[in-house]
This record gives sequence, C-alpha cells and structure tokens, in this order.
Amino acid sequence: MITELMLWASIGLIVMAGTYNTGMFVLSRRRIRHARSPRTQRIYVFLLACLNEEKVLAESLARITALPAGNFLALVIDDASDDRTADIARAADPQRVHLLQRQLPNARKGKGAALNNGIHHLRSSGILDGYDPRDVIVCVVDADGRLDQHVIQAVDPYFDDPRTGATQVGVRMYNRHKGLLARLQDMEFVIYGDIFQSARRYIGSVGMGGNGQFMRLAALDTLSSDPGRGPWSDSLTEDLDLGVRLIARGWTNQHCTTAAVSQQAVLDVKRLVRQRSRWFQGHLQSANLVPMILREIPGRAAVDLLYHLSSPVLILLTSLLPLSFVVATAGAVVGSVEAGHPLVSPMWIIGPYLLSFTAAYAYGWVYSRREREVGLGRAVLLSHAFVLYGYIWFAAGWWGLWRMLTGKQTWLKTART
Repeated sequence: MITELMLWASIGLIVMAGTYNTGMFVLSRRRIRHARSPRTQRIYVFLLACLNEEKVLAESLARITALPAGNFLALVIDDASDDRTADIARAADPQRVHLLQRQLPNARKGKGAALNNGIHHLRSSGILDGYDPRDVIVCVVDADGRLDQHVIQAVDPYFDDPRTGATQVGVRMYNRHKGLLARLQDMEFVIYGDIFQSARRYIGSVGMGGNGQFMRLAALDTLSSDPGRGPWSDSLTEDLDLGVRLIARGWTNQHCTTAAVSQQAVLDVKRLVRQRSRWFQGHLQSANLVPMILREIPGRAAVDLLYHLSSPVLILLTSLLPLSFVVATAGAVVGSVEAGHPLVSPMWIIGPYLLSFTAAYAYGWVYSRREREVGLGRAVLLSHAFVLYGYIWFAAGWWGLWRMLTGKQTWLKTART
C-alpha cells in the first residue's frame, strides 16, 4: 500500500512538472522586440574570481582582451591561489587586465566574498572615477569562461532600458565534443536557456547564472545598505540569490539568446555529482528568500520563483519514483507467477515511457536548432540519454541535503582539466 502511494505520488509530481515544462516551452517560442533608444556609452568590467585557475585563465583573458569593443577592462580576483594564477594575470594586457590578490585568512571564503571584494576594489582604486553607476556594466565570468566575440554588442541594447538591472547570456560547453557526458551538459544548459530562461522573460523571473551574468552597477548598489559588505551573499549559489534580490528591488532581469559564454564541461561523473551537490545545497539555502518573494515580488513572477525554489524538494521526492517502480514491478512479476498468467498490461511499459521521455522530443528539437551539426534525429536520441542523465541530480540532491544537515558549508570548487 505504501509503495503504491509512493508510486502515484511520484507520478503526480512528474505530471505536474510536465505540465509546467510544456507551458514554459510554448511561452519560450514567443519573440520579444526591444525598442531602440539613443545609445549610451558604457564601460564594461569583467570580474573573474579565481582560485588555482592556471590551467584555464590565460585563454579566458585572451578572449576578453580581444573583444572588439572600446571601453572595457577585466579584474582578476586571485583568491589566495597557490599556483600561477596571479602570474598569468600579470602577464596579460596591462591596459585591460587588473589584478587583486586576496590573502589568507580573509581569502577563500566563497565566490560571493571574492566578488564583493572586487567591487570594493574597483571603487577604492579609482578605476571607476567619473563613471555614472548606471553606465557601468559588471560581468561575472568564470576563469574558464570564453565569451563570444560579439557579446558586448549583443548585451548592450538590453541596458538601454533603464529598468534593466541584469542580463544573463546563454551558457555552452566548449569541450562538448569530448564524449557523451560533456555533450549532455551542453544540452542541459541549452535547454535551460532556450526554454526556461526564454520563457521567464515574459514572466519576469529570469535568473542569474554564475557565468556570463551582466549587471548594472547601480542595480548592485541597491542590494546592500552596507557598502563594506557588497551585493553578493555567502550562499553557495550566490548567483541565484542575487537574481531574486534584484527582482525584489524592482529591477528587470533579461536573458540574451544571441550570445553565450562557453565553459569547461566536467568529464568525470564523480566530479560532476560533487559540483551539482554544491549547487543543490545552495538552492536549499535559498529557501530563506521565500519571505522576500512573498512580500516584495508581485504576481506570476513570485509564483514561478517559488516553484523554482521548491525544485530541490521535488527532485528528492521524484528520486523515490525509480525505487517505487522497481518494487511495484517486482510485485507484479511475483503476482504473475503465482496467478499463472501475466498481470502486467502493455501500459506498464508505455506509461512510464510517456511520463519519462515525452519531453525528450521537444528537448531534441530545441538542441538541434542550436547545434546544427548534430541534426534532429541524433538530438532526439541524445535527449533520451539526457533524461537518464538527470538522475545525477538525485545523487547530488541527497549528498547536498546531507552536507546541509551536517553543517558543511565549504566551497566545493570544480577542478579544471
């Protein structure tokens, strides 16, 4: 009886999630037209929080300094690295690249703390003297981030609207050809950006990612009454936290579909689960944003954000479905043997397939449009594997929950290769 209840509860969750996903897919197909207005000359500041990033930093800085734009600079925040990270930053274009070195014991307190220190340094050093905070666009780039060359030209029009506080670009995996695991991570980010983030432009609930997030300095200034603290929180998913708080302060978050930042996919399952456990734990920490959402964010944006923040609970509950299905199947097999005839109808196979893989066809179509070389047929096959790849979140979820319950808050940094 308990097993049957678990099974039907899990099926109910999948149907609810499927209905939501279908609505988001339909909404994401709409197009937004941006009104043109007189262009303002802005300065773009790229922040790279780095902890032992000698393997990837040089290429990322080379991409940034080669951007075909005039008014920009990069600040490398070396978070007490013990490799050649600082040396690589010093060797870059001195006109474009600045270095801030943090020292222990104040360093290695998380990405949010490093970024806050970076904003404080920009102000105290005089680098931004003479600039209106409304015309300063801060972009967070991971050390392995490789920005499209046209990214500034793609993002800049969004900030013509004075209500725009932040714009998130798409995220891709630059090593997506290095095997199935890398390809599925690329598919994951394409699906999230081209379906869910695109739909949220109409809902007013676009989220910020940890890589390729562009923010107006004036908007960041509204997030902290204490200038010494800075806009980023100490959450393990400081990007999620920041995006929600920007919306609560009345700013509009945008999503840019015409430019992307490429990062390195994790090629080892154990490291991938480790990375996602950090994201999951940070998502759990973001439950403290619920009162703010209920109090300060109106209508459908609040509903969507609350659903988004509830996803860890839904993932943990859904993780029980495979177990309950196996138990129910075993019971049916035993019953069939005892009865002397099959007790399982064809729907026992068709039903789970429809529940699990219907979305795969939409996902495959979306990915094939973004990755033309893959083709629709192969993309649909990949999307079936992508559904199974989602089981990684089950392991990461229970690990993240365990870390939270045991009080572990360390920054589980993803190792580079």
